[in-house]
Amino acid sequence: MEIGHRIRELREQKNYTINKLANLAGVSQSYLRDVELENKNPTIAFLSLICQTLDISLKDFFNEKTQTGISDDPIVQAIYRLTPEQKEALLNFLKTLQN
Repeated sequence: MEIGHRIRELREQKNYTINKLANLAGVSQSYLRDVELENKNPTIAFLSLICQTLDISLKDFFNEKTQTGISDDPIVQAIYRLTPEQKEALLNFLKTLQN
């Protein structure tokens, strides 16, 4: 698995630039760029910060079933781009539909 390619794929699904992801994760922009270009190998700690920022577990990061993308469904793609607050509001709304 190309870790840098996977990070870039997940980052782009969230519509984050390298700078935005680095700032949100609290990591160096240049190091993140080097990782995405496969010039550097990230540590587990670094990868954990990136995954946490992208709202994905390390398990899902390495899961072969999710390596081609989270989903082609536009609804799922839209959900992954939501902020945590927006996801909570959406979940509350969906709960009202179940009654």
